[in-house]
Amino acid sequence: MPERPYTYYDFTLSLCPHCLRRVEAKIVFEDGGVYMLKRCLTHGRQKVLIATDVEYYKSIRNYVKPSETPRRFNTATHYGCPYDCGLCTDHEQHSCLTVIEITDRCNLTCPTCYAESSPTHGRHRTLEEVEAMVDVLVANEGEPDVVQISGGEPTLHPQFWEILDMCKRKPIKHLMVNTNGVRLAKDEAFVARLATYVPAFEVYLQFDSFRKEVLETMRGRDLRDVRLQALEHLNKYNLSTTLVVTLQKGLNHDEIGEIIDFALKQRCVRGVTFQPTQAAGRLDHFNPETDRFSLTEVRQEILRQSPLFTAADLLPVPCNPDALVMGYALKLGGEVFPLTRYIQPAELLQNSGNTIVYEHDPRLRNHLLRLFSTANTVDTVTPELNQLLCCLPMVQAPNLRYENLFRVIILQFMDAWNFDVRAVKKSCVHIVSKDLKIIPFETMNIFYRDAEKVARLQELRDISVL
Repeated sequence: MPERPYTYYDFTLSLCPHCLRRVEAKIVFEDGGVYMLKRCLTHGRQKVLIATDVEYYKSIRNYVKPSETPRRFNTATHYGCPYDCGLCTDHEQHSCLTVIEITDRCNLTCPTCYAESSPTHGRHRTLEEVEAMVDVLVANEGEPDVVQISGGEPTLHPQFWEILDMCKRKPIKHLMVNTNGVRLAKDEAFVARLATYVPAFEVYLQFDSFRKEVLETMRGRDLRDVRLQALEHLNKYNLSTTLVVTLQKGLNHDEIGEIIDFALKQRCVRGVTFQPTQAAGRLDHFNPETDRFSLTEVRQEILRQSPLFTAADLLPVPCNPDALVMGYALKLGGEVFPLTRYIQPAELLQNSGNTIVYEHDPRLRNHLLRLFSTANTVDTVTPELNQLLCCLPMVQAPNLRYENLFRVIILQFMDAWNFDVRAVKKSCVHIVSKDLKIIPFETMNIFYRDAEKVARLQELRDISVL
């Protein structure tokens, strides 16, 4: 009997990338890749590469854990995912990280910008509006894990400091500021004042490339000196910083290892987050059919370019394994030790154990025995890292500080091309909208960001109930 050219693996719901109608999709394996096959009544058949590592893709289902839901939901489920966001009662994950956009304005007009920000776009939110956004989140979460103040460029807001003070009065565990670094480079006093908000405070610094032509393509400007000056100020005050890298295939994906090496040498940097470009918003130099860079491709490039990590170090994050990969390392005694490989898988899923095994690395053992308050045997320690290691076992290590931690995260925000309803239901990175709804990052940028998109959404809702 004749055979199809692929192996059928699974089924899901996706979107047509052209009209955004909900469509059925097959997940198939073909020629070493994972593809989504879908068909729109208007735009025909579509084939989208969603992963380049079949075995890793199959393994992510082994990392699924019970959902952690918010204290309350905000919208009813009527039209079906993804047309009910808010969070709707059918959403499966609470807000691990929530973005509060305090302004639409920016001092750059980046050719790549999901929010389409610019010096003239939109407006600043009032302090009262921002507090209402934060209060909605607190009502949902009780004590939000991570709140990221963003924009636009949030450091432009005329009440920026009042907003940070207000957030610090709220029961927020960890506060971040998302910035392009221009203000931080120009104004050391600004960085010094930011440093007064520690602990539980961090800078999320845009850092895409070391190359002039890449920055001009993605950001419209050569920002190399800006980035280095900003980091000089951040290092001076040892202000915890994550470098966030937007990746595009053929543009900057070959710089991954160099960026990791650079980050490890910075006193203030606690890790690097790699984000493949989401096909949403302003994309002047991006073709979603040819320039896409999948999560597995990023993972493969980290393994190829960075000698620090092995496949055992870059694991799916259990709250949303389709979209998140994590790898942790410890910086101890001038050396860097990958940590994730020593976590027992059962403990990773339960997040209730407290055992880290490092039997094959006596150097790490000796460092940890000095740091951890309790050591059970030569091969096992029982630590607690004060909730700094997301999704890893709790550990007790009073002498271990945040500056000893280094993390690499891959964060893939789906768009209409690779949209998978199974994954979006577990999205844990959310945005509080202007109308005080809490919306997954992915669907916010596809459906809810502006009036034009919301109008199209209503048309799709009407179609869905016919």
